[in-house]
Parts: sequence; structure tokens; C-alpha cells
Amino acid sequence: MPEVILADAPSPGLAVLGALLVFIAASVWLGTMAQRSLKKQRFLEGFFLGNRGLGAWTLALTATVQSGGTFMGFPALVYSHGWVVTLWIGSYMVVPLTGFAIVGKRLAQISRKTQTVTVPDMFRERYAAPRVGLTASLLIIIFLSFTMIAQFKAGATIMKLSIPGSGAFVLSEDLPVEIDMKFYLGLAVFGVTVVGYTMIGGFLASVWTDLFQSVMMAFGVMILLCLALPAAGGMEQATVVAMERTGPGYVFAPGYEPGGRDFLPIGLAISMFFIWVYAGFATPASMIRVMAAQNTEVMRKSICLLACYNCLIYVPLIMICIAARAILPDFNQPDEVIPRIAMHVTQDIPFGGLLTGLILAAPFGAIMASVSCFVLVIASGLVQDIYLRFINPKATQDQIKFVTRAAMVLVGFVGIAANIYPPKYLQALVVISGSAGASAFVTPALMACYWRRSTANGVMAAMLCGFGVYFGLYATGWIQTWALAVGGETPTGLAATILGILGPDRGIGLASAVRPYYLLSVDPVLWGLAASAVAGVGVSLITTPPPASLVSRFFDAPEKAPSPA
Repeated sequence: MPEVILADAPSPGLAVLGALLVFIAASVWLGTMAQRSLKKQRFLEGFFLGNRGLGAWTLALTATVQSGGTFMGFPALVYSHGWVVTLWIGSYMVVPLTGFAIVGKRLAQISRKTQTVTVPDMFRERYAAPRVGLTASLLIIIFLSFTMIAQFKAGATIMKLSIPGSGAFVLSEDLPVEIDMKFYLGLAVFGVTVVGYTMIGGFLASVWTDLFQSVMMAFGVMILLCLALPAAGGMEQATVVAMERTGPGYVFAPGYEPGGRDFLPIGLAISMFFIWVYAGFATPASMIRVMAAQNTEVMRKSICLLACYNCLIYVPLIMICIAARAILPDFNQPDEVIPRIAMHVTQDIPFGGLLTGLILAAPFGAIMASVSCFVLVIASGLVQDIYLRFINPKATQDQIKFVTRAAMVLVGFVGIAANIYPPKYLQALVVISGSAGASAFVTPALMACYWRRSTANGVMAAMLCGFGVYFGLYATGWIQTWALAVGGETPTGLAATILGILGPDRGIGLASAVRPYYLLSVDPVLWGLAASAVAGVGVSLITTPPPASLVSRFFDAPEKAPSPA
């Protein structure tokens, strides 16, 4: 099998740029259509929650957890470490059951009962405690801001590299990109487009563009699978060739790792399973989607649809990346695997450039969908949970509309301004943000939905302890990494003291500069979840029970009026 010289890989040129412009035009058009629908509805509920009118297909395909990482970080892991990543991504198939069946249905019921349009607003009404809502708002703004800034850079990078003459097209979120006028042009086009169509059509614009982009992603992945698999000689042949080039670790756990680390030992495999199961639904961006569902029947249908869609995206992506390892070996930038294999398998077929553009536009659509949702959720927190609660509770409809659009412009400005000097380690920021959101919000969501005895203080403790323990373990890991870097083989002074307490690097997980401290070889998200649960239950039991009238409002059926005699 001939090897491909990566440095000579063709640039897709105008094909990708054309596909991106089609995506942008379609998104703006959908935003305009959504605005026409909004004119018939109450502003707040219509703009931030689509008037609770999501159907099964819309809910399933817009509550997905695809993002830029689906086409960048995740394929790189499969290409680098082999079949073991299936254990990691397998939990995606369980996300619909936990997200929709266990929590989503109750969240939607509570949201409809309280007529709330944001997650913090719902917590505030559930516990009749403004401090609970304010704490949730601040945590959500912090989590989503990190992720949004990372996605802004990814979108700007793709726009820059799609301009002819910018070099080979790559998708790495942590790629060292030359920061020049093309990058800033891409940043401005990406930011103005996403904020613009979200500001025009609100929640419905975000949902409809997400739906459109989800369908395009599925088409792109299936086309690539149909081209890559025959090129590799089938799945069995691809696996055999990949194993010959690496070793048996490419097929068996803990995975292939040329640096000697154990990529996914049993403790981390269990941890990663919980990360996606809980991070997939407990993030505020996901919860706001289930709150917009029409009814419980819609939720049931969405479970099957979302499970099928996740299988349609992630199983083919695993197969494509295994085939890519056989076809295009020896990458030093595995994040490039999707664009490289797309360009390779389409270069000799009719309309190959057009197909390449369609395939490579899929991650751009995923990034646009993610950013649109983040902008909406952060703006809703600023308007509903801060402006209307603490600054101007008696605001008129015109004032609310003005402040809403001003908030979205502000969020977009922050996303652009933060990338004037773009941050590094974007994939790590995305993982940290999602996992931290799960640590902080899983227990409070379960308590609000199913535990009558839970109290406002208990929920506050659950949020803050989950948040604190998770970031505490990451901070500990950064300190350990610093001590290992400055201490060398014979550490002295402060570095020696730190390593004496924390011990050496355990040699598990990714070889990242921002890796956490794996206490007992388990990911911080499990410790965060455990701390949140212990704090939430413990504090609730030692504090005064909530008023019976408040509990009855959410857990007891309303009494029927007596029949007339």
C-alpha cells in the first residue's frame, strides 16, 4: 500500500470556502425564518425557549452533543490509540437514556409548571431561593464562557484555512495557528454570523440551524465512510494493517501509546463512561433544550432518535479513523486525520472537490451550532437571571428586547476580544468546561427532580462542592506537572516537596500539559460528582426541611375541585 506524503497533501481551496459560505447563508436564512415565527409569541418564552414547541426530531437532533471536538479531538484519539476509544465513546449511546428518560422529562415538567425559561430560574422557583438561582447563573456563565471562547478560535481557524493560499486545511483545536489578518477576518466573519443569526431568531434560530447542521454532519460522515472503508480493504484488513504498524495495543486496552503511558486503564475507562453520560445532559445548554420539549411523548420518541443518531455519527467515525491509520500512517498531527483522509479518498473521483467541501464543512457547522447555543444560554442568564431579577424587575417588553440583543452583542464581543490573543489548549478547555458542569449540576438536577427533602442550602452545597473538588484536582495536577517540569530527574527544593506529597506522574491518560491529578487513578469528574452528592444530601438533612406547600407544588397532583351537587 503506497504511503502518502503528508506535506504534499492537496489543499481543498475554493471547495471548502464555497461550502462554508453555503452554511453561513443557510444559517442566516433560517434565523430570518425563525424571527417571523417569533412575532406571534410572547418575547421571553419565544426567544429563549421557542415557546416550548420542540418536536421529537427537532429535540433529538438539536440536543446532540456534537461540537468541533467531534471532528477534531475525538478522531485524533481513535487514530492515535485505536479501538480502545470505543469504550470511551460507548457512553454516548447511553446519554439519551440518562438525559431524556431520567432527568429530562421531570425538568420539562417543572419548567412548564413554574413557567421558567432558564435553568437558574427553574432552580430559583423550585427552592424559592434567589441565591440558588444567582449561584447557578454565575457558574453557568463561567463554564460556558470557557467553551465558547475555545469554539470561537476553532471557527476562526477553519475560516482562515479555507481561504485559498492559506496552506493545507487542518482542524486541530490546539494547532499553533499563525495569527494574521486572515485569522482576524475569519474571527470577525464567524462571530458576526453566529451572533447575528442567533440575535435575529433567538432559540428557534439556534435550533433550526442546529437541525440543519446535524443532518449535514450525518451526510458527511456517511459519504466519508463509504469512500474510506473500501480504500482500506475493509474493516478487518484495516485493523490488521494498523496493528502491524503499531502493535497489539491498537486493538486491546489500555490502547496503543508510543510514549509508554497507559491511555485508558480500567479506572479511566469507567471515569470516561460517566463523563459523557452526565456531561451530555447536565450541561445547561442541554437542559435548556429538554425544557423546550412539547410533552412527555415527544421526549420518549427523542430517546430512540438520538440514540440512533449518535450511532450514525460515532460508530462510522471510529471505523473511518481505523481505516485512516492503515491508509495514511505516521501522522505527527493526528487532529488532521479527517481532512486528510477526506482529501485523499476524493481526489480521483468526479466532483471530488465538492464532496471534500461538504465533508469538511460538517465540523464548521458543528462549531456554529455549539456557539449559537452558548451565546443564547449566556445571554438568557444575563437578562432573565440578573437584569430582570436584580436590576429592573418591572422592565417593559421593549426594554427586555433591547437588553437581550445588547447582551448577545456583548457575549459575541467577549468571544472575539478573547481571541485577539487566542488561548492555547482549546480541547482541554472544552473537556474541563463540560466535566465541571457535570460535577456541579448533576446532583442538583436530580435533587430538584426527585427528592422532596432537598433544601436550598443542600443544592447550593452540591453545586459549590462539585465545582470546587473538580477544579481543585485540576489545580493539583497543574502544580504536579510544574514540579515535574522544573525538578527534572533529581528535584530539589519546592519541586521535591510537591512531588514528595503528590508522588510521580502516574503515567495514565493523555500526555497533556494540562492533565489533572488522578487521585486513585480516577478522573476528577467522579470525585466531583461524589463530593457534590455527599454535600447535597448531607447539608439537606441537617438544614430545615422546605415548606410542605412548596414541596407539594412540585410532587403532588393538584386536588380536583368538588363536583357540583
